[in-house]
Amino acid sequence: MPEEAEEVINLRSQITFLQNRVKELEEENAKFSSRLSSCRCNELQEKRPKEKCENLGEERGEMNSGSKKSGRKKATSRTPGYDTRFLNHHPRRYVALKVMYFGQRFYGFALEAQMDPTVESEIFKALEKTRLLIGDKKEIQYSRCGRTDKGVSAIGQVIALYLRSKLKGSDAHNKHSGETVPEEQDGQPEGEIDYVRVLNGVLPKDIRIVGWCPVPSDFSARFSCLSREYKYFFWNDNLNLLVMETAGKKLIGEHDFRNFCKMDAVNVHNYRRNVMSFEISPCDMRFEGHQLYAIKIKGSAFLWHQVRCMVAVLFMIGQGLESPEVIDALLDTRTLRKPQYLMAPEIPLVLLSCEFEGLKFSCSSGNFNCNI
Repeated sequence: MPEEAEEVINLRSQITFLQNRVKELEEENAKFSSRLSSCRCNELQEKRPKEKCENLGEERGEMNSGSKKSGRKKATSRTPGYDTRFLNHHPRRYVALKVMYFGQRFYGFALEAQMDPTVESEIFKALEKTRLLIGDKKEIQYSRCGRTDKGVSAIGQVIALYLRSKLKGSDAHNKHSGETVPEEQDGQPEGEIDYVRVLNGVLPKDIRIVGWCPVPSDFSARFSCLSREYKYFFWNDNLNLLVMETAGKKLIGEHDFRNFCKMDAVNVHNYRRNVMSFEISPCDMRFEGHQLYAIKIKGSAFLWHQVRCMVAVLFMIGQGLESPEVIDALLDTRTLRKPQYLMAPEIPLVLLSCEFEGLKFSCSSGNFNCNI
């Protein structure tokens, strides 16, 4: 009975809290509604030209100089930079691109981030500028292997999408007015667009395409991936590496990692993940007597901030603030709730590679070796 009474009290307090929160949100909504009622955005929108042919005429110089000036302003504000449907008569092919980037200045990889720039936004700008896109994001069947966070870098990120092609396949089908080129098995076909060279010519210097590969139409950069491998670099500043490695080995296997991630209850309902390997090894670099080391973790997939959370706990173990047995306690989600601790910094984390069955990335002879 005492436990049931305590649970009822907790539920009542939660209900009271939610009721108060609803009142706060209603007050905020009323404020925003009042501000919206005085906004003139709708009036401005109605004044804009509605016919796309007028914009095309302005761009071709078929109107007077005043119209040309307004047409240039509109062109700079249009998203995307051109109507991809105009290229539907071109052949296209489904390809995977291997991407390398230094993440320090980016707000993560994914375009959906609330801040700009992101790595993905820069890639799509380059795709638009080079006229490689045919169709919108749904039509090109875009997929990414992973969503690295703000500041995180990658050597082997992989994306997949339909791109414009120079080749025409004899058995191509015609879904979008343009033929789909069948995938090749090995190497870059003679006469095909050099995707690596073309994209690297317009991408910022901290993003490089290091290879491309034709893939079947049912390929997904996310769900076809067999494993992801991360490296976290750190200086050995009086850390007990032997104890850290002993503790890290406990992470290997399939476990519930909800105590080693940032919870995302809306999108994630299964917190079980499989860690395939773990090791700590020295790198070929020293600075002022300090040796650089790397933690390498390989798994089938990872939760939001999982690697940085695991590294943070390992650092506490290496400093003697926790024992290796804390790993066992955190993996036993029945007896322990997630403790509060700071995540490891994001800059030293690198997505090293994404493994797929049968993919062989190629790049032109004028580019550096893509098998990094």
